[in-house]
Amino acid sequence: MQPKLNTVWLGLIILAGVFSLAYLWFTLFPGRVAPEAGQYFSAGEISRGREYSQAMRLIFIGGFAAEAAFLIWLVFGGKGAALSRWAQQLTGGYWGSVLVFFLTLWLFLRLINLPFALYGGFFWQRRWGFSTQTMGSWWADYLKGAGLDLALSAAGVLLLFWIINRRPHTWWLAGAAFFSIWLVIQTLIWPVLVSPLFNRFVPARDPAVINMVRKLSQKAGLPVDQVLVMDASRRTTRANAYFAGLGPTRRIVLYDTLLADYPPDQVEAVVAHEMAHWRQGHIYKGLSLGILGSFAAWGLLFLLLGNTMPVPLRHPPPVLWAVTLLFFMLVSFAASPVENYVSRIMEEEADRVAVTLTGNAPAAVRLQVNLAAKNLADVSPPAFIRWFSYSHPPALARIENILKAGAAPGRTLPLKN
Repeated sequence: MQPKLNTVWLGLIILAGVFSLAYLWFTLFPGRVAPEAGQYFSAGEISRGREYSQAMRLIFIGGFAAEAAFLIWLVFGGKGAALSRWAQQLTGGYWGSVLVFFLTLWLFLRLINLPFALYGGFFWQRRWGFSTQTMGSWWADYLKGAGLDLALSAAGVLLLFWIINRRPHTWWLAGAAFFSIWLVIQTLIWPVLVSPLFNRFVPARDPAVINMVRKLSQKAGLPVDQVLVMDASRRTTRANAYFAGLGPTRRIVLYDTLLADYPPDQVEAVVAHEMAHWRQGHIYKGLSLGILGSFAAWGLLFLLLGNTMPVPLRHPPPVLWAVTLLFFMLVSFAASPVENYVSRIMEEEADRVAVTLTGNAPAAVRLQVNLAAKNLADVSPPAFIRWFSYSHPPALARIENILKAGAAPGRTLPLKN
């Protein structure tokens, strides 16, 4: 059984194709750099940022196009239905065929994505000095992550088919509910329970750092139970910080690279930004929007399958998983501009609130300049790339936002260390 290529499917495929081609075009031909970039960045920094970002964008769009093309061929070319029948003949049982189909598809998609993940995640990062990993440690992380993904995905697929068998008319509601629970787990529980499998976390020892976090937390009205330092340097030279917690428990996690490579006032600006996200409720607002989107997407999938691939009330064919995967890949890609627009609004608000917490706009500006230069950011991305894929405003927009929020009019800021 394979779905019909109706108007909705065709529309999703065409929209994804148009976005992909536009993304590729503006990646290859990004246009002129905004003149104001020269006020903060050297010509070399701007050039290196564009060169690094161009390759990462090509890797991103190439990986998406390769996986999407494979799934479209599999689902609408009849190969998925054939693979489904093969799995049923091989196992002789329903649940065995579902599991074999899932494992086969999972392996194919992993193999397709591997060259992009390896080059973008290891070789290109080593080329620019970001990765501190050896090939062996990269493979260890990759296999650990793949194993975790395999186990969780297999459980999710079996659960989905079980729900469809038990609730043939309302399975999409259950699917949306379980997906929503997974969003909550990823956002609130994953950093606390799963991240320690990949990194080591130790309490911060520097009294100045601890006191800075405590003062900011009091000003923001956010109790912080622990200030932890993560050994990010074992994998990367990049710097960051984030909040994590369950219920009333809050912990701030600082990358050791942040503490080593940035001055105290810029570390404070990073911490204030992350606190601002929690203070403004961005975490829960994002989760709420994600849950609403989940129910809308699962409902659309249910209606789409009803018109193009009526699912049997009992024992739907294993190929249904490939159809579901393709649907969510296309919908997620097409919805990227909306999701990233919301994210950029939250980031802009967090930048403004962070300035009110620290009272130090110059440090926040210097932080944005240093982050963009050290991370080889494209400081003047094409408008389409920014609209489609930027979850954070680019450096120049963030600097302008910070200046409006806290810097005195006409004040000259010391931009570089």
